[in-house]
Amino acid sequence: MFKTIKNALKTPDVRKKLLYTLVLIIVFRFGCFITVPGVDVVALNEAMSSSAEGLGGLIDIISGGAFSRFSIFAMTISPYITATIVMQLLGMVIPALERLAKEGGEEGRNKMNKYTKIVTIILAIIEATGLYLSYKSSGIFIGEGFLTGALVILSLVAGTALLMWLGDQITNKGIGNGISMIIFIGIISGLPGAVVTIWNLIFVNGVFSTTGLLTAIGVIIGAIILVAGVVFVQQAERRVPVQYAKKVVGRKMYGGQNTHIPLKLAMAGVMPVIFASSFMTFPAMIIQMFVKDIATQTGFLAGLYKFSIATSSSNVGIGYSIANAIVYLVLIVGFTFFYTYVTFNPAEVSNNIKKNGGFIPGIRAGKPTTDYLSSIISKLTWFGGLFLAVIAILPMLLRFTTLNIAFGGTSILIVVGVALETVQQLESQLVMRHYKGFLE
Repeated sequence: MFKTIKNALKTPDVRKKLLYTLVLIIVFRFGCFITVPGVDVVALNEAMSSSAEGLGGLIDIISGGAFSRFSIFAMTISPYITATIVMQLLGMVIPALERLAKEGGEEGRNKMNKYTKIVTIILAIIEATGLYLSYKSSGIFIGEGFLTGALVILSLVAGTALLMWLGDQITNKGIGNGISMIIFIGIISGLPGAVVTIWNLIFVNGVFSTTGLLTAIGVIIGAIILVAGVVFVQQAERRVPVQYAKKVVGRKMYGGQNTHIPLKLAMAGVMPVIFASSFMTFPAMIIQMFVKDIATQTGFLAGLYKFSIATSSSNVGIGYSIANAIVYLVLIVGFTFFYTYVTFNPAEVSNNIKKNGGFIPGIRAGKPTTDYLSSIISKLTWFGGLFLAVIAILPMLLRFTTLNIAFGGTSILIVVGVALETVQQLESQLVMRHYKGFLE
């Protein structure tokens, strides 16, 4: 990895892309500290301190602290992620969108991207309105009139639109993976806080603690093992061998080559975890909009609220946390199967192999090949889904200890996944320029 970065800095074109990406990242981090107009900073600090461990704490980690400051980037890029998921689901239901995505080529992708951005703005308006209504009663806004609400909502929507533009610029003119890069930067901005937490474990009120040192060493070793496991699963793949029969066309012979189909263990990536997290926290967001001081109340809605925020809070009771963890695990596995079969269709792959005169050794072409690929995908998906669920749930247990580490399983999955993808992007750009120079 370090060799790739070193070579990238030596290549003028890639170095320009890295510097351009760095400038846009600085713009993003600067925007995280620009508070939305019409917000009382003193009242904001009091309101956010009470929600630091609940739903607000989870959003704040991903936003890089923008949510706790109620900045213009408080909603982060989550409306765009939700819009992307909505468009994928609609593409499976509406035949016209499915044809546009698969057969439309570059123009079709541009239209799908345009529709996604329109849905993003609509969702951003809804989410911004919900945030305003949720915190209106807490007194953090200067004035409660229509103009104040419109200004706050417009500022939040404009911030999300700007983040979407920054992501596009990083993708098109930078090193790629713009949206993922923004989430990545937002999460790793909490690293200094994690370092301070570990330091405070070792030195309690300035006094060295042997117990704290052993705890800190355990945390660091656990984090290293966790990251190593994520890297292994992200990079591991099952290679299914495929042979193509020789065929004569005119006076030339084609085919006769051996290749393989790479099937990754975690084919769906981190999307099942993100979708499951959004699904679990959605009830809490809706209840907060319509019920005042729900955290201090009792009844069905209060119980549903506590169950919903148990993913990001330890102050709701062990019963809610266990129930939340079980449902969270089931959702992650379910969404893993969903996304895997959306991106990989065994029947379609089997037909393509058959049309090109290929076959899997020992497996007949047609339905047996489809069944064979489906069996492999099912086993890989079970392993990948359970792995994602365990990684996402295990760090939740730390909240029942004295530790307060900002990084959770979802954060580690996103950070490691984006880092691996970025290195691969740099390597591909370096290889492309190497061949270009060779041909010239």
